[in-house]
Amino acid sequence: MSNSLQGRVAFVTGAGRGIGRVIAAALAGEGAIVTAVSRTAGDIAETVRQIEEAGGQAIYFQADVADYESISSVVEQVLDRFGRIDILVNNAGIQAPIGPLVTNDWQAWAANIGVNLIGTFNCCHAVLPGMIARKAGKIINFSGGGATGPRPNFSAYAAAKAAVVRLTETLAEEVKEYHIQVNAVAPGAVNTRMLDEVLQAGDLAGAEWEAAQKRQDAGGVPPELAARLVTFLASDAANGLTGKLIAAPYDDWAGWSEETIGELSTTSWLTLRRIDPFTLNSVSAGEPENGIAEKI
Repeated sequence: MSNSLQGRVAFVTGAGRGIGRVIAAALAGEGAIVTAVSRTAGDIAETVRQIEEAGGQAIYFQADVADYESISSVVEQVLDRFGRIDILVNNAGIQAPIGPLVTNDWQAWAANIGVNLIGTFNCCHAVLPGMIARKAGKIINFSGGGATGPRPNFSAYAAAKAAVVRLTETLAEEVKEYHIQVNAVAPGAVNTRMLDEVLQAGDLAGAEWEAAQKRQDAGGVPPELAARLVTFLASDAANGLTGKLIAAPYDDWAGWSEETIGELSTTSWLTLRRIDPFTLNSVSAGEPENGIAEKI
């Protein structure tokens, strides 16, 4: 067990299975005290059992991220017990409804936004006052397929994840003066229950159904890769890196030095932008981009 996060308190949503469970274990393995949160008590109890069996520290709470009162209550209990929350990982997410937007049930569509986007807001809103008071904190949100390009038949998920990225960038600017870093992670195509959802959707998933079949056979991106990126972002090694969308399988984050992080902080690299001549010319010339949104 390492100690790069020794004694820090981490709050991980969607920690009952899949990527969330692996992230919770990875943070605990670096010495963090993990609060595992999920809607399914049995799943998170198993996550905590595995962490403790490996020598880590963890507790769990059953809560729905889409329910602000539920999350706020859990945050209060964690603060009462440990006095602070140093790391927030907004991993909880759902993919349904799958299929053309015109066939989607509006309530299911809204429920997706409720978990993926509103859930992220709820956790940030509940945790931030303590981070601001201490002038320190790490928030790591989860992006996903559709955030940077169209994803037919997954409109709710794509819209929510694109919004999470822009929320990440905006919040990062709001809390920068308090030394709080906010970043988003794109984990890649990991074989989790979301893959099962695509397979079960059949024709409703469109071209993704065949791709999902191949991925099931070949294996997807290991969840441990996203977990390593999360532990990096949660550590002091990533201090100063904020407002970025980082792809676990594609970006060379493991090799980023303090100098690299400093350079990234001065550019729009790894952020969402409209691509047009004005933006590209400004970036290539190294000019500040403040006010670009008002000019286009």
